[in-house]
Amino acid sequence: MVLDQTRLARRIGEMGREISRDYEGKPLVLLGVLKGCMVFIADLVRHITIPVEVEFICPATSRSRIREEGDIIFTGSAARSIRGRHVLLVEGIVDTCRTASVALGRLRKMEPASVEIVTLLDKPGSHREKLEIKYKGFSIGNDFVIGFGMDNAQKYRNLPFIGRVIDS
Repeated sequence: MVLDQTRLARRIGEMGREISRDYEGKPLVLLGVLKGCMVFIADLVRHITIPVEVEFICPATSRSRIREEGDIIFTGSAARSIRGRHVLLVEGIVDTCRTASVALGRLRKMEPASVEIVTLLDKPGSHREKLEIKYKGFSIGNDFVIGFGMDNAQKYRNLPFIGRVIDS
């Protein structure tokens, strides 16, 4: 087990309090990147004490290596305009930074007041580009992890902890 329920709950609570403090009095939208963020965003939003809206996007990539922005297709989008509002892009895990980077570029064109990233897990050793992450739950190594929304072939998202996949 990489991260147990107690550590996850404690850190997510801290992040919710930080976000509430930092965005007090500001129009805030959490934009979740499905499917990996689903458990994290559900817990996080319950710890945010200010008014907040929640929207989702779902990236799809080609099976081949992502080379260009056009290789990532987003289904779903914010139902309401984000112009002049503060947006937190919520990721379950930031690995290569590619999905988050493309999403940030597209969101900035929509003229929000600000757009930042919040992620439960960050894999800095896997980053292929520099990306500022405002709120980070945990930094982890390059292990393939499952649970708490993260999957292996669409399975194991329901695990209440984060575990490491071990090749047999």
